[in-house]
This record gives sequence, C-alpha cells and structure tokens, in this order.
Amino acid sequence: MHFIKRLGLGLLLAGSSIVAQAYEFSGNISVSNNYLWRGLTQTTDEPAISGGVDFSFESGIYVGTWISNVQYAADDAFSYENDLYIGFAGDFNGISYDIGYLYYNYNEQAEFDFGEIYGSLGYAGFSVTASVFAHTQADESAGQAVVGRDYDYGFGEAYYVSLDYGFTLPNMEGTPMEGVEFGLHAGYHDGDFVDGFNFADGTFNYFDYSASISKSGFSLMISGTDLEDSPSNLNNDSMKFVLSYGLDF
Repeated sequence: MHFIKRLGLGLLLAGSSIVAQAYEFSGNISVSNNYLWRGLTQTTDEPAISGGVDFSFESGIYVGTWISNVQYAADDAFSYENDLYIGFAGDFNGISYDIGYLYYNYNEQAEFDFGEIYGSLGYAGFSVTASVFAHTQADESAGQAVVGRDYDYGFGEAYYVSLDYGFTLPNMEGTPMEGVEFGLHAGYHDGDFVDGFNFADGTFNYFDYSASISKSGFSLMISGTDLEDSPSNLNNDSMKFVLSYGLDF
C-alpha cells in the first residue's frame, strides 16, 4: 500500500542519520492456541503463529515489525496482521518511558488498516500505557448500517488505556523464584473505531483484564472482558485461556 511505501522511505531516511550509531538486533517467534488483542480474539479462538524483528539504537530510537495470522469469521477478508512501528524509549532515575507510532497492516481487500500513537511510563514493575487512534483507511459511513450515523474516525476519537504490573514471588529463602514471572493487566477501550473494527453492533467501549505466569519461554494467561454478549464464533464475553511458547534471538 502507498502508506507503507512512504513509511519505509521515512524509516530509511531516519536510519541514515543514526547509521553511525551502535545498534542491537533482536527477533522473536511464538506459537499459541489463541491470539488476543486487548482482550478480544483475533483468530476466532484458533491457534496463531507470530514473529517479529527489532532494531534499537544507542539514542533510544527503535524500529521494528511483527506479523501474525488473524481471522474474524470463516469467510472474511482478513488473513494476516503486519505491524510496523517506530519509537523512542529510555529511562530516567528509575522511570522508564516509551513513545512511538504503530501502523496495523491487513490484507489489502479488507481496507481496514489503521495507525495509533502510543506512550507509556513505568516504575518498579508498574506501567501505564495510552494508545490514541490516529487514522484509518476504513469507511466512516459504514456506521450508517449499525448505529444510523457515520462513525467518527478522526484523530483522537478512539483510545486505549491500560495498567500493568509485573513481578516475581519470593521463595522460602526470601529470594525471587528464578525465571518465573507474573503479570496483571487491566485496560479500557473507547471510541467509534472500537465498534467499527471489533463489533459493528453498537458496542463502543469495554474493559479487559488478565493474569499471566511465564517461565523459560512458556506462558499461560487467563483473560476476560466485561462484555455481556458476543458472536458465538468469537466468545469475547467468556474467559479465555491462552497457552504460548516463544523464542527470542
């Protein structure tokens, strides 16, 4: 798509100014029995295979991409999600920060690509993150068939905020359990695009929450939402258990 070509050129030009810096390359690959995004299945509760690569520089600038299979219905136009992102991250006096831009790319015939600006702050295992809707190629007038008016897909008209806490538990000797990590999460999603992309039934906001435990690449997550109804092929109103295994390189 034309936007991706422009983004790629922008990354190339940005890279030319930092090419002399030392950089770190990292990659990841993962397999799971489900792919959840903000508490909602992106694969109709079917398995997902995903992976990505990242380049980070001394200055704190990073660029990367990530891809996974997706499916929202048996006969829809979606088959993959490819994320492209660029950001700046670092820490100051024990407070970590991260700000960037993320572009969600799907099959061209789906015509639902969109972008967000995100930022987060973290301290002592806690982190708060906000993602603000920026733009989309989706048709705002599609809301006429659902809510009797055009959706508003303007900048900032949808957002997602979340609070996370990661920690390890002490063993009997008072030292952390080596390699075992726990995570707690709560999030809130709001805006016209929330309904247009996820529901198309007049649901414009919802909460999601989860708890997870991971060790040596394996992870188990229990996730839920406050939704009271959901299409049977998605079951987003039910608790979900996600088992995954990932490798970093």
